[in-house]
Amino acid sequence: MPLHRRAAALVRPGLFRFSVARFLAALVLLFVAAPFIEEVRNGALIDTALATVVMCMGVLAVGARRRTLVVAIVLVLPAVVGNWMHHLWHGSYPMEAVVAGRLVFLAYVVARLLIFILRAPRVNSEVLCAGISIYLLLGLLWALGYTVVALHDPNAFAFSVPPGSPHVMARFTAFYYSFMTLTTVGYGDITPVSKVARMLAIMESMSGTLFVGVLIARLVSLYSAPGPAEPANAPGNGPAPTPPPGNS
Repeated sequence: MPLHRRAAALVRPGLFRFSVARFLAALVLLFVAAPFIEEVRNGALIDTALATVVMCMGVLAVGARRRTLVVAIVLVLPAVVGNWMHHLWHGSYPMEAVVAGRLVFLAYVVARLLIFILRAPRVNSEVLCAGISIYLLLGLLWALGYTVVALHDPNAFAFSVPPGSPHVMARFTAFYYSFMTLTTVGYGDITPVSKVARMLAIMESMSGTLFVGVLIARLVSLYSAPGPAEPANAPGNGPAPTPPPGNS
């Protein structure tokens, strides 16, 4: 790869400029629309379409290099195809396979964006958007994990909400519980009962706290680090070395 292309790949993780910002916008749109999708007509179609847009934006957000782009496309195809097959031919494609495809792809996106933040030479809009995207993706990943647990064990979670409220750990309910756990708020209306559900809740609360701490530390270190073009005798770097006698 030429030198200028390598430098560009380090500056941004996405295929195009502001690809991560567009991915973040798609994530925010999905989360904002999530509580209303279940109440409108053709809500399942809208949910499937929004999920497809998010995953396609995810491919662009991590596809700066040919290898990562190819891997992202290979991982996203089963997720997108399974998503639409489950919607169009409900029951012919297991929900567990749909959730597993999303989990694998989104985990890859999280890993690539995290590597980009750790290797970034400075703080810019792409780094900030990548950090926020990872935090939102963590909540989405754990929501998918809770959905899988509830599919295999319907009694894995106990609900203390009114009878008219949903008592199924899926879709927006899983989003809600995941982000309440990620932010360590926890209103107590949904309680993990099974050991697997409790372990997932512990791991999510720990991952949310650790990620915020690591992200803040990384951003502070990038912001306070001197630029690559800063001269050695710049203010704050100490006095310039004295030349040895006889070289004047």
